Amino acid sequence: MKFNKWTLGLAAVGAVSLASAVRADEAPKMSQLQTALSNTTISGYVDVAAQYNVNHTSEGSQPPFSSTPNSFSVNDVDIAIDKPEDDTPWASGYHVDFQVGASPGSVYANSIGFGAIRQAYVVLRTPVGNGIDWKFGAMDDIIGYEGNTDGANPNYTRSVGWFEEPASLLGLVGSYTVNKMITVQAGLANATSGFNSFSDKALVGSIALTAPDSWGWVKGATANVGTVLNLNKFGQQNFYAGLTLPTPVSALKVGAAFDYVIVNNQSDFHPPEVFFPNENADEGYVIGLYGSYQATDKLSVDLRGEYYDLQGAPNPLNTDANNPPSGIGEEVTATVQYNLWANVISRLEFRWDHSDTGTAFGNPGAPESTSTAQGNSFILALNLIYQF
Repeated sequence: MKFNKWTLGLAAVGAVSLASAVRADEAPKMSQLQTALSNTTISGYVDVAAQYNVNHTSEGSQPPFSSTPNSFSVNDVDIAIDKPEDDTPWASGYHVDFQVGASPGSVYANSIGFGAIRQAYVVLRTPVGNGIDWKFGAMDDIIGYEGNTDGANPNYTRSVGWFEEPASLLGLVGSYTVNKMITVQAGLANATSGFNSFSDKALVGSIALTAPDSWGWVKGATANVGTVLNLNKFGQQNFYAGLTLPTPVSALKVGAAFDYVIVNNQSDFHPPEVFFPNENADEGYVIGLYGSYQATDKLSVDLRGEYYDLQGAPNPLNTDANNPPSGIGEEVTATVQYNLWANVISRLEFRWDHSDTGTAFGNPGAPESTSTAQGNSFILALNLIYQF
């Protein structure tokens, strides 16, 4: 470090020490660092579980949607660092999500697509109209009733519909609030889902509608429609519609979701290509219904029921351990949540999956003498999530 001659002269006669001069020289730099970090927050969660698969007892025969059958598991450790935008016209910020410690085979570890970094994006505002907020980088998908954050979903296990959708986006997405009722998102990104690869670009977009306070007991109801359109002629196209609705019973909310997926068959090289399925296209859909009853401040009961027709759906919408089965089937999930400890989500869940088109669960690919394939799957799970 260099000092001017006056500082060296004062140090020579003992008037100041070089250590204090160093601290004084570094003070502006420390001040700049403290200013930059003053609005930065750190949050996250630790997600652990114990799971019992009623009619599956070995790793090779675990049903879908599970972490580790008949055992304990660490599903996810998430650490998020945020610097949110302020209210200025040219505001900026960032968000980073680190995921560590997920158990091998966990749906939470394998479905996100970025390894240890779940999200990492810069947020920029441009003062156009009411202001456009841009996310540039890796981010969670913008469609779907359920998301990637453990504990934010009504149930412990993910829905069949969640597996149909892109888990993550890598690109540029803008969000614009037209008014208190309408918000629009649109952008260009690489999307991870099904046949989509990170070399494929996709157009993404969604519209969210929110009922105003003047609508009485319906206030706060939301409706969402969105799509992810892969620009590769063999890419996967996703279409989504969802609704969350309060009821006259203040503690009760209901919801519905519809997922539709199309993948052009790679063996057919004839047009039409982008956005329109060819005659050999693979298709599938999932219909989901949700109900949530907040009995007390700590106790809630959440129900989910789904019907799916994935007979034409491509791999990976099949029977491996972390994906929903192909064919036609249903699932019903009941979750009781009681938050006894501060900052802890504690849930007990029972899930039943049924296949209408065969023995989709267990280990259908095993030799007949050892196969545990069957048409039903039963899961009982205890889930604890500490949020900080």
